[in-house]
Amino acid sequence: MPPIHLLIKPASGSCNMRCRYCFYTDEMSRRETASYGRMSLEVLEAVVRRALEYAEGSVTFAFQGGEPTLIGLDYYRRLVELCRQYNTKKLRIDLALQTNGLLIDEEWAEFLAKNRFLVGLSLDGPAEIHDANRVDAAGKGTHARVMAAARLMSRYGVEFNILTVVTSQTARSGRKVWSFFDKNGFTWRQCIPCLDPLDGAAAPWTLTADRYADFLKTTFDAWYAGFAAGKPVSERSFDNWVGMLAGRPPESCGMGGVCSRQYVLEADGSVYPCDFYVLDELRLGNLAQDSFETIEKKREELGFIAASQHIREECRSCRWGYLCRGGCRRHREPFADGLPGLNRFCEAYKQFFPYAIERMQRLAARLR
Repeated sequence: MPPIHLLIKPASGSCNMRCRYCFYTDEMSRRETASYGRMSLEVLEAVVRRALEYAEGSVTFAFQGGEPTLIGLDYYRRLVELCRQYNTKKLRIDLALQTNGLLIDEEWAEFLAKNRFLVGLSLDGPAEIHDANRVDAAGKGTHARVMAAARLMSRYGVEFNILTVVTSQTARSGRKVWSFFDKNGFTWRQCIPCLDPLDGAAAPWTLTADRYADFLKTTFDAWYAGFAAGKPVSERSFDNWVGMLAGRPPESCGMGGVCSRQYVLEADGSVYPCDFYVLDELRLGNLAQDSFETIEKKREELGFIAASQHIREECRSCRWGYLCRGGCRRHREPFADGLPGLNRFCEAYKQFFPYAIERMQRLAARLR
């Protein structure tokens, strides 16, 4: 068995924010049980034990939500203890946490730094852009509190990156967003396109292909200018595309052309094949009770990965197919006759890749 990656939702979909574009709220509304509450320490122990017994090489325990800090710091202290207890094979253990930052205080920051968590902090840019969609339960903007968390983690030496959801509003302000991150010294960034509900219903934040193309072009110009000025920063998509041109496999799920083998755990221990598909009909089992072999058998029966391997004729003949690779399965909804459709951002990539390819190739040449 190769290294494995577990994405755990210890507080299910519970959250102290009410982001207007939250894709997980949509997923929960489509399940018989919307929320699975809090993960018990007994379930946590079973998950850690099974993972460390099964894996080879390394295990990643990543935590997301909802908001994973809602379960409390003692949960993560127990996690660290369990990792020490059950890591009899001396595997490398990586710990990660995706947070909105609202509960991060000095105690949290000290713990995260000491235990070498890689933290993703959700931040959509300057206040007027961030607060347009990322509000708390009272409907108030959260920007000031998120920035306070960023400063606190910086002071304690927590390794963290910025996760930005690109909405239609964000896409119109790509340069402003990028400049804001530059000004605040955020050198590790990931910009992901906003998801519409699973039924495809449009929303005020819906990101069109043309808007996404504009955002990619604008931010790429700024990203490349940073390299030219000797002040490079990391942006996950751009990093991956340049790496692919240099002959390296993409590390980002959704850029490889086929779904990766994921284990997404709800708070009761139930396992699903992808964070974008935590749905009753795609439940693979329960890691507190079932073996990895049982879970893998169910994955094969469902054909989740196999469906993502389908390549459309348009993609086979496309000049940019070797970089796009069809894109994330979720961006290829809705399916027809069990097969994925065309990537909803296909036209965005057809505009962006010709615009950026020569500069990406120059950077790729440095990596070879």
